[in-house]
This record gives sequence, C-alpha cells and structure tokens, in this order.
Amino acid sequence: MAIKTAVIGVGALGQHHARILSSLEGCQLVSVVDANMDRAKEIAEKYNTSALQNYREIKNVDAVVVAAPTIYHREISNYFLERGVSVLCEKPLASSVEECDSIVETSQKYNSNLLVGHIEHFNPAVECVFKETQTPGFLEIHRLGVFTGRSLDVDVVYDLMIHDIEISSTLVKSKIENIEAIGVAVLSNHIDIANARITYESGCVCNLTASRISKDKIRKLRLFEKNSYFSIDYSEQSVEAYRIIEENGNKTIKKLEFNVEKKEPLRAELEHFIKVVKGEEKPKVDGISARNAVKVAAEIVEKILR
Repeated sequence: MAIKTAVIGVGALGQHHARILSSLEGCQLVSVVDANMDRAKEIAEKYNTSALQNYREIKNVDAVVVAAPTIYHREISNYFLERGVSVLCEKPLASSVEECDSIVETSQKYNSNLLVGHIEHFNPAVECVFKETQTPGFLEIHRLGVFTGRSLDVDVVYDLMIHDIEISSTLVKSKIENIEAIGVAVLSNHIDIANARITYESGCVCNLTASRISKDKIRKLRLFEKNSYFSIDYSEQSVEAYRIIEENGNKTIKKLEFNVEKKEPLRAELEHFIKVVKGEEKPKVDGISARNAVKVAAEIVEKILR
C-alpha cells in the first residue's frame, strides 16, 4: 500500500519535495498546501495532485513535509504529530529551543516519527567522510551564498550555518566547551554574514563561516585529525583526502581514493523518510539532534548580538 503524503509550503524548496514525492515508488502525493492558493494550484497541477490553502484540510495522510516558514514549524508539526502522522520538518526545526522542545515532546508523547531536513547527511561525499574519520582535531567550514532575498525571516546562522553546526557535532561527538562568534547585518535586518569558533571538550576546534551576501557560492568542509586530512566540496559532492601511512619503517603521505556516487541528496532524504514511515529504518537526523543544533545556533546569535 502506498504511503500517502502531503507537502506544506511549496516555495523554493517545498516545490522540490513535491516533485520528488510525486515520483517516488510506493508513495502517493495526495495534496500540496500553500498560503498562496495560486502557487498551490500551480504546483498541484504540475504534479497531478490537489491544492489546499489550509493544512488543517489535509485528510488521511501517513506523512507530511513541513516546508513552511520557520515561525510556523511548531504549530504545523505538532498538529500532525498529535494525530500520529509522521513529520519531516525542514531545518531549522523551529525558531527557538523552547519551540523545538515542544515539537520533540509532542513526537514522543504520541509516538510519531519526527525527522528534520539536515540534508547534508545525505550528501554522498559527507557519507564517505563519516565512515573514515575518527577523532577530528580541527574543522574549517565555509558555506557562502549569493543574496537571493529568500529566507529573510531568519538570520544566516539559522538559515545556512545550522547545516554545519549539525554536521560538525555529528563528526566530533563531544560536548561543546566554548563558543565565540561575530557577525553583521548588511542587506537585511538580520545577520547576513557570521563566523563562529566552537571549542569542544575533546580539544577539537571548529571554525564556521556562513554568508548569504557573497559573490560566489562556496560549500566546503576541511577536517584535520591525527595523520589525516579530508576536504569536502558539498556542491560538487567530491572528497579529497590524504593519510600518513607507515610502510617498512618509513612514513609516506598517501592519497585516499573515494568512489563517490553522486546523487540528489533531497531525493535520498525523502526515500529515507518513507522507509522510516514504513518502519524499515531509524531517523538519521531526529528531533533531538536538530534541537541541539538550534541550541548552538541560538548561542551563536546571542554572542553576536551581545
């Protein structure tokens, strides 16, 4: 039996959720929802489904994607979680730690699946490095984008940097000891460019830079650990890595080769979501992980605005 799904919010990102769900095997896109009814109708016609203006009109679904503006994430997610519907909520999970806690508690209370759209977990280059790295000592991550005028309801920390906050926490696997941060608003009323230095109890240091006002789009992660170096280009889905190898008493630098099979991370994420709904897999990024990322983001913003 097909998993019945709906997408709430079919803007720049939500439209792609609708596109993929409409084509996934074992999945039926029963409706799309948007406050702009003309937009909802446009996407619904494109993917042969029904258009709604109010998410409360959705009936008989197994799973929903929440791709509405962040300020509505708690309201919409809790509505469906309370009804036993599985939810994939786009990042950030919510606008505050308190709202995140509300969503997580609701999912636990009603035993409903909650996944959060930290899409880089499904980037094949990232998946390769997850398998290879052991004890990171230093990370340098840049996520720079051109100004589009979108997602201005949140600052660049919640919009872009949060991807790398969550990825670095997954890689380091240690509690945070200290956070330093700077940032400025340039073209919007919120922080448009930010830098954060996170020190972990393990001794690892992570330097994060995020901008939505850059000339070029750059998505890169560099990781250094004992005897190893990894460089990821998120956009190109490529990995460059080197490791010191000892052979016959001599140390040499060996280039590591990775067979990175390029794919669309969003499609992989939605395929995973459907498998979670079916009970075939456990969430890769659950509500607690996403909540913790929001907590770090909130601390970074607080440091900047102080």
